[in-house]
Amino acid sequence: MAPSPTPDRPGPNTAFRRMRGDLSPGEFSAAVRRAAREIGERVSCDARYIGRVESGEIRCPNYAYERVFKHMFPGYSLAELGFAPRDTVRGRRAREARRAAAAAGSGPEAYGFGAREEHTHSDEESDVLRRAFMTSGPAAALAATLPRGSASAAPRRVGGPEVRTVEEAVRQIRLLDDRHGADGLYERAGHWLRNAYSMLEEGAYSQPVADRLHSGSGELAISVGWLAHDSGRHEEARSYYAEALATARMAGDPALEAHAFCNTSFLARDADRPREAVRAAQAAQQAAARLGSSRLLSLLALREAGGWAGLGDRVACERALLRAQRLYGRGPADCDPEWMTFYGEAEMAGLEAQCWSRLGDYRRAAAHARRGVALQDAHFTRNIALYSAELAGDLAASGEPDEAANAGCRALELLGERVKSSRIQGMLDLAARALRPYRRRSAVAAFFNGYIAKHAL
Repeated sequence: MAPSPTPDRPGPNTAFRRMRGDLSPGEFSAAVRRAAREIGERVSCDARYIGRVESGEIRCPNYAYERVFKHMFPGYSLAELGFAPRDTVRGRRAREARRAAAAAGSGPEAYGFGAREEHTHSDEESDVLRRAFMTSGPAAALAATLPRGSASAAPRRVGGPEVRTVEEAVRQIRLLDDRHGADGLYERAGHWLRNAYSMLEEGAYSQPVADRLHSGSGELAISVGWLAHDSGRHEEARSYYAEALATARMAGDPALEAHAFCNTSFLARDADRPREAVRAAQAAQQAAARLGSSRLLSLLALREAGGWAGLGDRVACERALLRAQRLYGRGPADCDPEWMTFYGEAEMAGLEAQCWSRLGDYRRAAAHARRGVALQDAHFTRNIALYSAELAGDLAASGEPDEAANAGCRALELLGERVKSSRIQGMLDLAARALRPYRRRSAVAAFFNGYIAKHAL
């Protein structure tokens, strides 16, 4: 006879299972993503997430999922959907996690963050995510799984819960990067990656766990590489992407391989290695061809276009841009990778703007950058700052100093407390140089006042 559910061993969520009806988990997860888009939310829901909810593993959804579920099922409370009250789920676990984090040296003080900083943001969900990243969950759990003692000691058993901590670490990094940029996250994320690779090297696990652990560790390496990339550490980013690629090749994981090559291409473009950018994007497309995701292939075509723009090959760049648009038009699919939640029309417009800017067509670049700012979901604060900085530079180069200054001011407002990104700051530095001849204009003078004050902090 199966054991009865308890607070520590919850039973299946039969109420939520009834809400799914005759839909498969994949079909239902697609419906969740559609509902999220209807209310301006971004959730990375897939069949695995639905399975975790229905099994009772997820006892209470995060705030974004709560809003989506209440939109899908108006009039239903969380309890009526089979979920436990948030305070009963988080209170005990948060206390346990803080104790574990303190014992492992991974609490907020270990990272240079005190209690005051954790409560400076007015956005409730952003505050929850930041606290979770600093004090609880994956960081503490990963530390607890690491083998201790001498090298000859029996290895610690690694199973599903430990793998899920790695996978959740990747999600938390992406969410925080979307809102705050890379500069404040890089060092802490590297600690998580070292823990994950320690489990791979020293743990004992089954083959299914090994497959997920390789995939999760590779995705974590890409996330840390991206944080290095966005904070201006290009050589370190290159090393992390190479590490992820090696993991993908050893595990025979084409999805991870495509992702690693995708980011390698983007880095090569930013590091002024356009030929490498083209080759890496083409290698990514070869790996992704068997995955069935048109949206992924669309993004990879844009990566290739960026390389061609860097080489000054307008014809090849336009051909790749057209291919990206055609593939994007095929729509989303259940097989789209979870990490691609950022990729929508706004990102397409922003990446195309960068291509035209590199080709010297600044007016066309400004038109696409303007569209990227207008279309961007408010959740992606970092990207709003990035597109605004891109727009400022393109407008300055095309002889529109007042609008350029206004776009630059918008980017400056987001940089600092809310967004920390050396890459975006570098784009603003270029815009400032282009605007210097127009400093007597009132709008441009206002931009420089903010720009100088930001550098003085």
